[in-house]
Amino acid sequence: MTTLSKTDMQHLIAKRVAAELEGPCVVNLGIGIPTLVAEYMDAEDIYMHTENGLLGVTDVEEADIDPNLVNAGKLPVGEAIGSSFFNSSDSFAMIRGGHVDVAILGALQVDQTGVIANWAVPGKNIMGVGGAMDLLVGAKKVFVTMSHTSKDGSSKLLKECTYPITSTRSVDMIFTELAVFEVVNKQLKLVELMPGVTIEEVRAKTEAEFIH
Repeated sequence: MTTLSKTDMQHLIAKRVAAELEGPCVVNLGIGIPTLVAEYMDAEDIYMHTENGLLGVTDVEEADIDPNLVNAGKLPVGEAIGSSFFNSSDSFAMIRGGHVDVAILGALQVDQTGVIANWAVPGKNIMGVGGAMDLLVGAKKVFVTMSHTSKDGSSKLLKECTYPITSTRSVDMIFTELAVFEVVNKQLKLVELMPGVTIEEVRAKTEAEFIH
């Protein structure tokens, strides 16, 4: 049984996702765990994109924060040498035109065909979909980062999403603190267990059907 703090769990997932990235590529990081992925990437040919208008996103030291320079999650960012600024419509043209190689998104739920729900919880305030729908349609690959279970211990990998889905497109890979899945022909395939995790634990905490 794995027992990680929330912070350790998020960094474990982010580090594993970063290991999956190979340049040259353009990567869009969603809100939440995806923003941590940048801490584990040092390849010069992986270019960070944020849909509010910057290609070449980097970390920024607190002393150098510019309140006008933020990512889509309103977190302060830095600009790499050679970075580009553009307006939101151009940024979404890049996404919809297939110029983002990998989108890394958070999710509330994912079903056993790889379809995700990540923008609304019924009965609660709408979080806002942001660029998620566009990224699911336009990015060449989509990786999802999420905790394997909700606060009450129920599985977030379901036979069918109960929240409003974000797109009918299946994602390519799913990363949790327990396991890594690939989506192959609309079926979840377990490809890796996280350190200290057993297949029995994954089965016990996963409602969705999967192969391995």
